[in-house]
Amino acid sequence: MNNTKSIAIGTAMLCGVLAAPFASAATTLEAVKDKGHLQCGVTSGLPGFSQPDDEGNWTGIDVDTCRAVAAAIFGDGQAVEFTPLTAKERFTALQSGEIDMLSRNTTWTLTRDASLGLNFAGVNYYDGQGFLINKNLGVNDATELSGATICIQAGTTTELNLNDYFRAKGMEYKPVVFDTSEQSLQGFVSGRCDVLTSDRSQLAALRSKLADPSSAKILPNTISKEPLGPVVRQGDDQWFNIVKWVLSVQINAEELGVTSKNVDEMLKSDNPSIKRLLGEDGDMGAKLGLQHDFGYEILKHVGNYGEMYERNVGPNTPVGLDRGVNALWTDGGVLYAPPVR
Repeated sequence: MNNTKSIAIGTAMLCGVLAAPFASAATTLEAVKDKGHLQCGVTSGLPGFSQPDDEGNWTGIDVDTCRAVAAAIFGDGQAVEFTPLTAKERFTALQSGEIDMLSRNTTWTLTRDASLGLNFAGVNYYDGQGFLINKNLGVNDATELSGATICIQAGTTTELNLNDYFRAKGMEYKPVVFDTSEQSLQGFVSGRCDVLTSDRSQLAALRSKLADPSSAKILPNTISKEPLGPVVRQGDDQWFNIVKWVLSVQINAEELGVTSKNVDEMLKSDNPSIKRLLGEDGDMGAKLGLQHDFGYEILKHVGNYGEMYERNVGPNTPVGLDRGVNALWTDGGVLYAPPVR
């Protein structure tokens, strides 16, 4: 046997040994089905995004994103367990397999997408960083904050954006760093800082928790882009596609006028797009490894994107956010999903 042939055979044997565990490893979908529930990482408590009540019932946009994935798999939006995580813990929990997906107001960036072994499966809230101040501070614009003491949450894009903004403006600031959003809010309330900075949606959520929300205001400045969305591990394209298309189904459903209230009636629709969305035509579910009516189950149990938005963070909630850029593209926003076809 010549050396070249020997090396080739040896390499093939080695590859076979290394590949064997991966070939036999269960996919994420199989592992989730075996457990009988989805394990979803969320924030430890942020109104409108993920927050438990006194009885442990979770609500919020990020929570509903998890429930929609569970509904697509099990036909049951309650087949999910939640793992509360700090910003510093979230990526490790996903990388280690402690959770199946992360849905925790997490910003999609190049570094996170390309160097952590993770994939962002879409955007469920387009946001940007802002500043919350006490009205008695007498400030109306972020350019007046030079020398301010600012509360920040560790392990977030907030720290980097803040430094970039102040450096570009030739201003100085004093950071006070906390591990959780709740701690940063308490720092703001106790007077340890003049300003609290975070995503504008998070600032609105935190302001709603103040004893007197009207005593504080969010400055008009938006200093960054913060596309927030669900995250999965790299290396499992099927799972990546499932999470991605669950969100796309919800966005498409709003555009098509399909809601949790009329979805049963819509099963009779002659609209080809609606028929594919609800599994009445085509084999969309089979392409993902799901049941043919996975879209119907998502909408029946959780609803479309607009419903999810309105009940969690909309104008009639304590968070009180207008749709803004999170409106459908047909309504002047940026929300646009690829078609189910």
